[in-house]
Amino acid sequence: MLRAVARINLAAIERNCARLAGVAAPAALCAVVKADGYGHGAVPAARAALAGGARRLAVATADEAAQLRAAGLDGPLLVMGALSEEELGVALAARADVVAWREDFVAGLAARGASAGVHVKLDTGMGRLGTRDPDEAARVAAAVDAAPGLRLAGLMTHFATADEEDQTFLRRQLDAFTPWARAHAREGVLVHAANSAATLAAPEARFGLVRCGVGIYGLDPFQSDAAARGLEPALELRSYLAEVKRAEPGQSAGYGRRFVAERATWIGTVPIGYGDGVRRALGDNADVLVAGRRLPVVGAVSMDNLAVDLGDDPPPRGAEVVLIGPGLPAEAMAARLGTINYEVTCGISARVPREYHRDGAPA
Repeated sequence: MLRAVARINLAAIERNCARLAGVAAPAALCAVVKADGYGHGAVPAARAALAGGARRLAVATADEAAQLRAAGLDGPLLVMGALSEEELGVALAARADVVAWREDFVAGLAARGASAGVHVKLDTGMGRLGTRDPDEAARVAAAVDAAPGLRLAGLMTHFATADEEDQTFLRRQLDAFTPWARAHAREGVLVHAANSAATLAAPEARFGLVRCGVGIYGLDPFQSDAAARGLEPALELRSYLAEVKRAEPGQSAGYGRRFVAERATWIGTVPIGYGDGVRRALGDNADVLVAGRRLPVVGAVSMDNLAVDLGDDPPPRGAEVVLIGPGLPAEAMAARLGTINYEVTCGISARVPREYHRDGAPA
Protein backbone atom coordinates (compact mmCIF):
# COMPACT_ATOMS: atom_id res chain seq x y z
CA MET A 1 0.00 0.00 0.00
CA LEU A 2 1.38 3.40 -0.96
CA ARG A 3 1.10 6.31 1.47
CA ALA A 4 -0.17 8.46 -1.37
CA VAL A 5 -0.72 7.96 -5.08
CA ALA A 6 -2.09 9.95 -7.99
CA ARG A 7 -3.89 7.59 -10.35
CA ILE A 8 -4.20 8.88 -13.91
CA ASN A 9 -6.58 7.36 -16.45
CA LEU A 10 -4.90 7.76 -19.82
CA ALA A 11 -8.07 6.62 -21.59
CA ALA A 12 -9.86 9.65 -20.09
CA ILE A 13 -7.20 11.95 -21.56
CA GLU A 14 -7.69 10.29 -24.94
CA ARG A 15 -11.45 10.75 -24.77
CA ASN A 16 -11.12 14.39 -23.68
CA CYS A 17 -8.82 15.05 -26.63
CA ALA A 18 -11.24 13.36 -29.00
CA ARG A 19 -14.03 15.53 -27.58
CA LEU A 20 -12.04 18.77 -27.93
CA ALA A 21 -10.74 17.85 -31.38
CA GLY A 22 -14.31 17.24 -32.48
CA VAL A 23 -15.46 20.59 -31.11
CA ALA A 24 -12.55 22.43 -32.73
CA ALA A 25 -12.74 20.80 -36.16
CA PRO A 26 -11.74 21.73 -38.78
CA ALA A 27 -9.13 23.45 -36.60
CA ALA A 28 -6.44 21.11 -35.32
CA LEU A 29 -5.87 20.37 -31.63
CA CYS A 30 -2.59 21.25 -29.92
CA ALA A 31 -2.30 19.56 -26.51
CA VAL A 32 -0.56 21.64 -23.87
CA VAL A 33 1.52 19.40 -21.59
CA LYS A 34 3.53 22.02 -19.69
CA ALA A 35 4.12 21.81 -15.92
CA ASP A 36 4.50 18.04 -16.14
CA GLY A 37 1.19 17.74 -17.92
CA TYR A 38 -0.58 19.89 -15.29
CA GLY A 39 0.64 17.40 -12.70
CA HIS A 40 -0.51 14.34 -14.65
CA GLY A 41 2.88 13.44 -16.14
CA ALA A 42 3.98 15.13 -19.35
CA VAL A 43 5.16 12.13 -21.33
CA PRO A 44 2.23 9.76 -20.65
CA ALA A 45 -0.23 12.62 -21.07
CA ALA A 46 1.37 13.65 -24.37
CA ARG A 47 1.16 10.13 -25.74
CA ALA A 48 -2.47 9.81 -24.67
CA ALA A 49 -3.30 13.20 -26.18
CA LEU A 50 -1.79 12.25 -29.53
CA ALA A 51 -3.67 8.94 -29.45
CA GLY A 52 -6.86 10.92 -28.80
CA GLY A 53 -6.48 13.15 -31.82
CA ALA A 54 -4.08 15.96 -30.88
CA ARG A 55 -1.93 16.92 -33.84
CA ARG A 56 0.69 18.94 -31.96
CA LEU A 57 2.14 19.43 -28.48
CA ALA A 58 3.04 22.62 -26.62
CA VAL A 59 5.07 23.31 -23.50
CA ALA A 60 6.26 26.42 -21.67
CA THR A 61 9.99 25.77 -21.26
CA ALA A 62 12.94 24.48 -23.24
CA ASP A 63 13.64 21.74 -20.71
CA GLU A 64 10.07 20.50 -21.07
CA ALA A 65 10.60 20.23 -24.82
CA ALA A 66 13.86 18.33 -24.29
CA GLN A 67 12.09 15.91 -21.95
CA LEU A 68 9.49 15.05 -24.58
CA ARG A 69 12.12 14.53 -27.25
CA ALA A 70 14.19 12.33 -24.93
CA ALA A 71 11.10 10.17 -24.45
CA GLY A 72 10.84 9.64 -28.21
CA LEU A 73 8.04 12.07 -29.05
CA ASP A 74 9.00 13.36 -32.49
CA GLY A 75 5.97 15.32 -33.75
CA PRO A 76 5.43 19.08 -34.00
CA LEU A 77 6.29 20.81 -30.73
CA LEU A 78 6.01 24.45 -29.64
CA VAL A 79 7.78 26.15 -26.73
CA MET A 80 5.42 28.99 -25.81
CA GLY A 81 7.42 30.72 -23.09
CA ALA A 82 10.20 33.28 -22.99
CA LEU A 83 13.67 31.87 -23.69
CA SER A 84 17.04 33.07 -22.46
CA GLU A 85 20.07 32.55 -24.69
CA GLU A 86 20.93 29.33 -22.87
CA GLU A 87 17.36 28.05 -22.98
CA LEU A 88 17.05 28.94 -26.66
CA GLY A 89 19.86 26.53 -27.47
CA VAL A 90 18.04 23.75 -25.61
CA ALA A 91 14.79 24.47 -27.45
CA LEU A 92 16.51 24.48 -30.84
CA ALA A 93 18.32 21.24 -30.02
CA ALA A 94 14.90 19.76 -29.25
CA ARG A 95 13.71 20.78 -32.74
CA ALA A 96 10.94 22.86 -31.21
CA ASP A 97 9.19 25.86 -32.70
CA VAL A 98 9.69 29.04 -30.68
CA VAL A 99 7.73 32.25 -30.12
CA ALA A 100 9.02 35.71 -31.10
CA TRP A 101 7.77 39.27 -30.72
CA ARG A 102 11.00 41.28 -31.01
CA GLU A 103 13.19 41.80 -34.05
CA ASP A 104 16.38 41.42 -32.00
CA PHE A 105 15.27 37.93 -30.96
CA VAL A 106 14.87 36.97 -34.61
CA ALA A 107 18.26 38.49 -35.38
CA GLY A 108 19.75 36.34 -32.62
CA LEU A 109 18.17 33.25 -34.12
CA ALA A 110 19.56 34.13 -37.53
CA ALA A 111 23.03 34.79 -36.08
CA ARG A 112 23.02 31.27 -34.64
CA GLY A 113 22.30 29.89 -38.08
CA ALA A 114 19.23 28.33 -36.52
CA SER A 115 16.72 26.26 -38.43
CA ALA A 116 13.40 26.64 -36.68
CA GLY A 117 9.74 27.44 -36.98
CA VAL A 118 8.79 30.76 -35.39
CA HIS A 119 5.39 31.84 -34.13
CA VAL A 120 4.89 35.60 -33.87
CA LYS A 121 2.90 36.74 -30.84
CA LEU A 122 0.65 39.79 -30.79
CA ASP A 123 -0.35 40.88 -27.29
CA THR A 124 -4.02 41.78 -27.60
CA GLY A 125 -4.72 42.13 -23.90
CA MET A 126 -2.97 39.55 -21.74
CA GLY A 127 -0.26 42.10 -21.07
CA ARG A 128 2.58 39.65 -20.60
CA LEU A 129 4.59 38.26 -23.52
CA GLY A 130 4.17 39.53 -27.07
CA THR A 131 4.15 42.98 -28.59
CA ARG A 132 1.13 45.25 -28.32
CA ASP A 133 2.09 46.92 -31.60
CA PRO A 134 0.67 45.14 -34.67
CA ASP A 135 3.18 46.94 -36.88
CA GLU A 136 6.06 45.64 -34.80
CA ALA A 137 4.57 42.15 -34.97
CA ALA A 138 4.42 42.51 -38.76
CA ARG A 139 8.09 43.53 -38.83
CA VAL A 140 9.00 40.51 -36.73
CA ALA A 141 7.16 38.23 -39.17
CA ALA A 142 8.98 39.89 -42.09
CA ALA A 143 12.30 39.39 -40.32
CA VAL A 144 11.54 35.71 -39.91
CA ASP A 145 10.73 35.45 -43.61
CA ALA A 146 14.00 37.15 -44.50
CA ALA A 147 16.22 34.97 -42.31
CA PRO A 148 17.73 31.85 -43.93
CA GLY A 149 16.72 28.74 -42.01
CA LEU A 150 13.79 30.34 -40.24
CA ARG A 151 10.19 29.62 -41.14
CA LEU A 152 7.13 31.64 -40.22
CA ALA A 153 5.11 28.87 -38.60
CA GLY A 154 2.38 30.69 -36.72
CA LEU A 155 0.58 33.86 -35.70
CA MET A 156 -0.75 33.81 -32.17
CA THR A 157 -2.24 35.61 -29.19
CA HIS A 158 -3.53 34.56 -25.78
CA PHE A 159 -6.84 35.37 -24.10
CA ALA A 160 -7.05 36.88 -20.63
CA THR A 161 -10.73 36.26 -19.81
CA ALA A 162 -11.96 33.37 -21.96
CA ASP A 163 -12.99 31.46 -18.83
CA GLU A 164 -15.29 34.25 -17.62
CA GLU A 165 -19.00 34.53 -18.35
CA ASP A 166 -18.64 38.12 -19.58
CA GLN A 167 -16.96 37.82 -22.98
CA THR A 168 -16.65 41.56 -23.63
CA PHE A 169 -12.87 41.63 -23.26
CA LEU A 170 -12.48 38.38 -25.22
CA ARG A 171 -14.34 40.04 -28.11
CA ARG A 172 -12.07 43.06 -27.84
CA GLN A 173 -9.03 40.81 -28.09
CA LEU A 174 -10.52 39.01 -31.10
CA ASP A 175 -11.23 42.34 -32.77
CA ALA A 176 -7.57 43.27 -32.34
CA PHE A 177 -6.14 39.93 -33.43
CA THR A 178 -8.36 38.76 -36.27
CA PRO A 179 -7.66 41.48 -38.87
CA TRP A 180 -3.93 41.39 -38.14
CA ALA A 181 -3.80 37.61 -38.42
CA ARG A 182 -5.81 37.60 -41.64
CA ALA A 183 -3.51 40.22 -43.15
CA HIS A 184 -0.42 38.10 -42.53
CA ALA A 185 -1.74 34.55 -42.75
CA ARG A 186 -0.88 32.35 -45.67
CA GLU A 187 -0.66 28.66 -46.50
CA GLY A 188 1.55 26.85 -44.03
CA VAL A 189 1.20 29.51 -41.31
CA LEU A 190 -0.97 28.48 -38.37
CA VAL A 191 -3.24 31.04 -36.74
CA HIS A 192 -4.00 30.20 -33.12
CA ALA A 193 -5.46 31.89 -30.06
CA ALA A 194 -7.97 29.65 -28.27
CA ASN A 195 -7.29 27.92 -24.97
CA SER A 196 -9.66 25.28 -23.58
CA ALA A 197 -12.27 27.83 -22.50
CA ALA A 198 -12.29 29.67 -25.81
CA THR A 199 -12.33 26.40 -27.73
CA LEU A 200 -15.55 25.44 -25.98
CA ALA A 201 -17.24 28.84 -25.79
CA ALA A 202 -16.01 30.99 -28.69
CA PRO A 203 -16.16 29.27 -32.10
CA GLU A 204 -14.78 32.34 -33.88
CA ALA A 205 -11.58 32.05 -31.81
CA ARG A 206 -10.63 28.59 -33.10
CA PHE A 207 -8.93 29.68 -36.35
CA GLY A 208 -6.67 26.87 -37.65
CA LEU A 209 -5.41 25.53 -34.33
CA VAL A 210 -6.57 25.47 -30.71
CA ARG A 211 -4.22 25.13 -27.74
CA CYS A 212 -5.99 23.10 -25.05
CA GLY A 213 -4.40 22.44 -21.69
CA VAL A 214 -6.68 22.09 -18.71
CA GLY A 215 -9.52 20.58 -20.73
CA ILE A 216 -7.53 17.61 -21.98
CA TYR A 217 -7.12 16.45 -18.39
CA GLY A 218 -10.87 16.62 -17.79
CA LEU A 219 -10.66 19.76 -15.67
CA ASP A 220 -13.35 22.37 -16.25
CA PRO A 221 -11.84 25.60 -17.61
CA PHE A 222 -14.83 27.43 -16.14
CA GLN A 223 -14.20 26.01 -12.64
CA SER A 224 -17.61 24.41 -12.38
CA ASP A 225 -18.65 21.03 -13.77
CA ALA A 226 -16.38 19.15 -16.16
CA ALA A 227 -19.13 16.70 -17.08
CA ALA A 228 -21.30 19.59 -18.29
CA ARG A 229 -18.58 20.27 -20.89
CA GLY A 230 -18.36 16.61 -21.90
CA LEU A 231 -15.02 16.25 -20.11
CA GLU A 232 -13.86 13.44 -17.84
CA PRO A 233 -11.41 14.05 -14.98
CA ALA A 234 -8.32 11.90 -15.46
CA LEU A 235 -6.67 12.21 -12.04
CA GLU A 236 -7.55 10.79 -8.64
CA LEU A 237 -5.51 11.46 -5.49
CA ARG A 238 -5.67 8.70 -2.90
CA SER A 239 -4.15 7.75 0.44
CA TYR A 240 -5.25 5.57 3.37
CA LEU A 241 -5.95 5.58 7.10
CA ALA A 242 -2.59 4.97 8.74
CA GLU A 243 -3.97 5.25 12.25
CA VAL A 244 -7.35 5.38 13.99
CA LYS A 245 -7.52 6.51 17.61
CA ARG A 246 -10.08 7.62 20.14
CA ALA A 247 -10.28 11.32 21.02
CA GLU A 248 -12.04 12.16 24.27
CA PRO A 249 -13.46 15.63 24.95
CA GLY A 250 -10.58 18.09 25.36
CA GLN A 251 -8.06 15.99 23.44
CA SER A 252 -6.56 17.54 20.33
CA ALA A 253 -5.07 16.56 16.98
CA GLY A 254 -2.40 18.33 14.96
CA TYR A 255 -0.11 21.33 15.30
CA GLY A 256 -1.38 24.28 17.28
CA ARG A 257 -4.28 22.24 18.72
CA ARG A 258 -6.56 23.76 16.10
CA PHE A 259 -8.85 20.78 16.59
CA VAL A 260 -9.97 20.00 20.13
CA ALA A 261 -12.66 17.34 20.50
CA GLU A 262 -15.91 18.68 21.91
CA ARG A 263 -17.33 15.17 22.14
CA ALA A 264 -15.90 11.69 22.11
CA THR A 265 -15.00 10.73 18.54
CA TRP A 266 -12.47 8.82 16.48
CA ILE A 267 -9.66 10.54 14.61
CA GLY A 268 -8.05 9.09 11.52
CA THR A 269 -4.52 10.04 10.46
CA VAL A 270 -3.94 10.14 6.70
CA PRO A 271 -0.24 10.13 5.67
CA ILE A 272 -0.41 12.92 3.13
CA GLY A 273 0.14 16.64 3.62
CA TYR A 274 1.42 19.86 2.15
CA GLY A 275 4.71 18.19 1.24
CA ASP A 276 2.57 16.25 -1.23
CA GLY A 277 0.64 19.28 -2.43
CA VAL A 278 -2.37 19.05 -0.10
CA ARG A 279 -2.36 22.67 0.95
CA ARG A 280 -2.23 23.72 4.59
CA ALA A 281 -5.23 25.99 4.00
CA LEU A 282 -7.39 22.85 3.72
CA GLY A 283 -7.16 22.30 7.47
CA ASP A 284 -10.72 22.50 8.87
CA ASN A 285 -11.68 23.35 5.30
CA ALA A 286 -12.05 20.14 3.28
CA ASP A 287 -13.79 16.82 3.05
CA VAL A 288 -12.37 13.48 2.00
CA LEU A 289 -13.97 10.15 1.19
CA VAL A 290 -13.01 7.45 3.69
CA ALA A 291 -14.21 4.01 2.63
CA GLY A 292 -16.81 5.86 0.58
CA ARG A 293 -18.01 8.12 3.43
CA ARG A 294 -17.63 11.90 3.17
CA LEU A 295 -15.86 13.11 6.30
CA PRO A 296 -14.22 16.40 7.36
CA VAL A 297 -10.53 17.20 7.59
CA VAL A 298 -9.88 18.65 11.06
CA GLY A 299 -7.01 20.57 12.55
CA ALA A 300 -3.91 21.72 10.73
CA VAL A 301 -2.66 19.95 7.62
CA SER A 302 1.02 19.24 8.27
CA MET A 303 3.81 18.41 5.84
CA ASP A 304 3.22 14.67 5.96
CA ASN A 305 -0.14 14.03 7.63
CA LEU A 306 -3.67 15.29 8.06
CA ALA A 307 -6.45 14.32 10.43
CA VAL A 308 -10.04 13.33 9.70
CA ASP A 309 -12.95 13.23 12.14
CA LEU A 310 -14.30 9.71 11.66
CA GLY A 311 -17.24 10.07 14.04
CA ASP A 312 -18.66 7.25 16.15
CA ASP A 313 -18.30 4.43 13.64
CA PRO A 314 -14.73 4.58 12.33
CA PRO A 315 -13.52 2.68 9.30
CA PRO A 316 -10.57 0.42 10.05
CA ARG A 317 -6.90 1.23 9.65
CA GLY A 318 -5.94 0.73 6.03
CA ALA A 319 -9.23 2.04 4.67
CA GLU A 320 -8.88 3.98 1.41
CA VAL A 321 -9.03 7.77 1.51
CA VAL A 322 -9.87 9.74 -1.63
CA LEU A 323 -8.88 13.41 -1.70
CA ILE A 324 -9.61 14.06 -5.40
CA GLY A 325 -11.86 11.76 -7.36
CA PRO A 326 -15.52 11.01 -8.11
CA GLY A 327 -17.64 13.14 -5.82
CA LEU A 328 -14.63 15.27 -4.85
CA PRO A 329 -13.43 16.94 -8.05
CA ALA A 330 -10.40 19.22 -8.22
CA GLU A 331 -12.82 22.10 -8.74
CA ALA A 332 -14.27 21.50 -5.27
CA MET A 333 -10.84 21.58 -3.63
CA ALA A 334 -9.98 24.70 -5.62
CA ALA A 335 -13.16 26.42 -4.44
CA ARG A 336 -12.24 25.72 -0.81
CA LEU A 337 -8.82 27.25 -1.42
CA GLY A 338 -10.06 30.24 -3.41
CA THR A 339 -7.97 29.17 -6.39
CA ILE A 340 -8.37 27.25 -9.67
CA ASN A 341 -8.22 23.57 -10.54
CA TYR A 342 -4.98 24.13 -12.51
CA GLU A 343 -3.14 24.98 -9.28
CA VAL A 344 -4.58 21.98 -7.47
CA THR A 345 -3.25 19.36 -9.88
CA CYS A 346 -0.02 21.21 -10.73
CA GLY A 347 0.65 21.42 -7.00
CA ILE A 348 0.70 17.66 -6.41
CA SER A 349 4.35 17.20 -5.61
CA ALA A 350 6.88 14.85 -7.18
CA ARG A 351 7.00 12.66 -4.08
CA VAL A 352 3.50 11.44 -4.88
CA PRO A 353 3.92 8.51 -7.29
CA ARG A 354 1.85 8.60 -10.48
CA GLU A 355 0.18 5.35 -11.48
CA TYR A 356 -1.21 5.04 -14.99
CA HIS A 357 -4.13 2.95 -16.12
CA ARG A 358 -6.67 2.76 -18.88
CA ASP A 359 -10.15 2.52 -17.40
CA GLY A 360 -8.77 0.42 -14.54
CA ALA A 361 -6.46 -1.80 -16.57
CA PRO A 362 -2.71 -1.19 -16.08
CA ALA A 363 -1.35 1.09 -18.79
